[in-house]
Amino acid sequence: MPTDLLRQVWGFDGFRPGQEEIVQAVAAGRDVLAIMPTGGGKSLCFQLPALMREGVTVVISPLIALMRDQVRALREAGVAAGALTSGNTDEETDAVFQALSRGDLKLLYMAPERLASGGTLPLLRRAGVTAIAVDEAHCVSQWGHDFRPDYLRIGDLKRSLDVPLAAFTATADVETRAEIVARLFDGRDPVTFLRGFDRPNLRLAFQPKDSPRKQVLSYVAARRGQSGIVYCASRARTETLADALIQAGHAAVAYHAGLEAETRRQVEARFQREDGLIVVATIAFGMGIDKPDIRWVLHADLPKSIEGYYQEIGRAGRDGDPADTLTLYGPDDIRLRRTQIDEGLADPARKAADHARLNALLGLAEATGCRRRKLLAYFGEDLAQDCGNCDLCAAPPRLFDATQAVRKALSAMVRTGEWFGATHLIDILTGNTTEKVRERGHDRLPTFGVGREHSRVQWQAIFRQMMGRDLCRPDPERHGALHLTEAAHPVLRGEESVTLRQDTTAPKPATVLRTQVAEEDEPLLSALKAKRRALAEAARVPAYVIFPDRTLIEMAEKRPQTLDQMAQVGGVGAKKLESYGRDFLAVIAGEVPDMHPARRKLAGRPEGALFDRLVAVQADLLRGPDGTEKPLSCSTAQIRRIAEAKPADEAGLARHLDAARLDRFGAAFLREIAAA
Repeated sequence: MPTDLLRQVWGFDGFRPGQEEIVQAVAAGRDVLAIMPTGGGKSLCFQLPALMREGVTVVISPLIALMRDQVRALREAGVAAGALTSGNTDEETDAVFQALSRGDLKLLYMAPERLASGGTLPLLRRAGVTAIAVDEAHCVSQWGHDFRPDYLRIGDLKRSLDVPLAAFTATADVETRAEIVARLFDGRDPVTFLRGFDRPNLRLAFQPKDSPRKQVLSYVAARRGQSGIVYCASRARTETLADALIQAGHAAVAYHAGLEAETRRQVEARFQREDGLIVVATIAFGMGIDKPDIRWVLHADLPKSIEGYYQEIGRAGRDGDPADTLTLYGPDDIRLRRTQIDEGLADPARKAADHARLNALLGLAEATGCRRRKLLAYFGEDLAQDCGNCDLCAAPPRLFDATQAVRKALSAMVRTGEWFGATHLIDILTGNTTEKVRERGHDRLPTFGVGREHSRVQWQAIFRQMMGRDLCRPDPERHGALHLTEAAHPVLRGEESVTLRQDTTAPKPATVLRTQVAEEDEPLLSALKAKRRALAEAARVPAYVIFPDRTLIEMAEKRPQTLDQMAQVGGVGAKKLESYGRDFLAVIAGEVPDMHPARRKLAGRPEGALFDRLVAVQADLLRGPDGTEKPLSCSTAQIRRIAEAKPADEAGLARHLDAARLDRFGAAFLREIAAA
């Protein structure tokens, strides 16, 4: 039964919403496409069916670090898994080949680039592959930002092996889904599960830049000790911000593609293993990170697209607990992103699509209502009511009819030949007679001084929101001068109105998320984390591979006193109870009596309680009912098998006991089984 495996291997009592139906479809050998939000538990949806079927499931993933982490976590849970990646040592690769030849592996991870090797298909045939799972399936999309050419070989692999394929992704709009179906399933519709894109545990927030370094430092200070990521638009900015955070007393490190490969690996390893480390990075960081307890993601600069934004914030809160996100943005960010698109080498159709994606992100940044509704609408999902977990739901903005102000700004652009940026245009609108204004005669324009009802700061907010709504764009050929877009002309002619926010750049009070435990449980949680860190360092694995934060929090709150109680904690499966149960129980309850390995396998299950009663009955009858007969006992393994099988009659019990033991213990054992 899937639920039995779920408890025994992963230590979970139930599936997350949407998982069970996908597991059943994959286990039944159906072709499956599953779009699930990051943190929704998609890896379980191909790992669990792999244990339910014969043969090997091959998992295609683009991320070496992620593959290695998942293999480590599976092995810790007692699952035979291996990976063939360019990051393997020769010894690791040989061990995987030997396990395949012995028929020991259930899951084999490999990068898509290995499919280009002529020896891969014969290897998979010899290994007895019975299913294919594709992680990050959106990488097959040539229009996507994560396109991997070797993903195009997966369809050939499916046809050659003639096995079912299950594809999983967290980011796939309608176009990308159609491309996945065409390229991986030969256009034949798989069973499709669209589990939505909502991550309700993530708090969404945007803020206009105003002394951005101070904003970053203030935000991080309110979350001291929590693991987080700061994303920046440039390599240089990652290093200066990381230095600023270190100077402020935070554990922080920079990460970008210009660093040596070994340095990048060291940063990734530190982030996986250390509690509370902050990585300040370009978008080169994070895609292979499976750390579940990242508590916040801060964009110090505007992301490239709404898909990129969604994927990057999705690295926070993968454990399902509350997490925080904030994106800082300003006119310079908008100019940079527009220029990157305009000066790129893509064809006009691709540039137009990239501008549209950026427009969607800017629309989210400049939203006047619930941000989550706007974000989900982009992915074709309707949220019935406001989310209550974004900055605009918490503090609805004040709005005003900005039609006249926008028309004045557009008119100033037209009358100056669309040759100037916002600073000069604001001087004209506010009647500021600068030398530049006088030299060009702009103090004689009809628009000179017509906008004095707004302050300079207010005009800056108006221009930023106009750029965010794509009413005007910077022209890279005119040194960033603003020019009107097609969307601006109906406004200028008075055919459309514009509503904007009465924006303020005053910093909002820092919100600190209480995501851990009650005050009285904090010392115990700290002690449990220290034990986890020591075990992780000794095993050279990320801390969450031992136990995730959520499991330690439940231990601190429930304070189990026995291995049976420890086995009831979410995330404590049979193998992890065997490996770590006594270590963590000692932190909570002090030293506890050891438990026979056969009994430990039943910990936390009703069979365990029955085992104990059968042992007690045996002790009473050791020398027979009257205490005068020759001592006789059953082995621990026999009692465990009886507790698991629960035979209902003497014939069933006889399959486990010889005649002498059946005669002495049979009737008493059957009474205990019936009572259970």
